[in-house]
Amino acid sequence: MILANVQKVQNLLKYTFGIVPIVAGLDKFTNLLTDWSQYMSTGLIEALPVDIGIFMGIIGVIEITAGVVVFVRTIIGGYIVALWLTLIALVLIFTGNHFDVAVRDLVMAIAALSLVKLSE
Repeated sequence: MILANVQKVQNLLKYTFGIVPIVAGLDKFTNLLTDWSQYMSTGLIEALPVDIGIFMGIIGVIEITAGVVVFVRTIIGGYIVALWLTLIALVLIFTGNHFDVAVRDLVMAIAALSLVKLSE
């Protein structure tokens, strides 16, 4: 019974951290869910060597790839997603905006690490 419940939790986390990064990554190209550039400071946007739209496209590809890796190699993908979410949270903290999103992303990073532990 306990092992079956552990497997259910593992699968739930696997699908969550597979699907959510893919959806968020795809949305970097459409901005249907939100305007993703609002989460970056003006100074950071000005420091980019490329247009913000191109930068968001690159971010989108990274997120889509991370989600796919979760499905194919769950442990590696879980670590990638956890690191990615932590980096996003740190950027938000250092820019001084969206602390609520930063906290949410740190909690999600912990959940991604939980997926790793369940998958080992």
